Parts: sequence; C-alpha cells; structure tokens
Amino acid sequence: MPFIQINILKGRSPEKKERLIREVSDLVSDVLESPVQNVRVMIHEVEPEHWGIAGESVKKRSEVSK
Repeated sequence: MPFIQINILKGRSPEKKERLIREVSDLVSDVLESPVQNVRVMIHEVEPEHWGIAGESVKKRSEVSK
C-alpha cells in the first residue's frame, strides 16, 4: 500500500489540494502498478514561520521581499 507524504506551505485552496491528491494518487498508481484504491496521500501544511530557507523563515523572507 503506497503511502505518500507531502509537505507544503499553508495557504493553498482546498481545490488545489484535492487536485494534488488526485493527480499524485493517479501517478503513483500508474508507476507502481497498484490499484488507486490502495494509494494513501497525506498533506502536511506548514506555517511559513516554521519553514526555513538559507537560515531564515519563509515568513521573514517574504516580508523582506515586499
């Protein structure tokens, strides 16, 4: 049973997350030749202040770029 975990920054619409789940499930099912009913997808949304790039949080980086 394939189990896929996806970490993304918080803020995507429910429609985008539904599309992501659907398309990832279809792709994994195809590549692994596993029934799509057996594919599990978990999206973990991370707050921008909890995600760092090059020593700074994404929140701080986005404030600087404004």
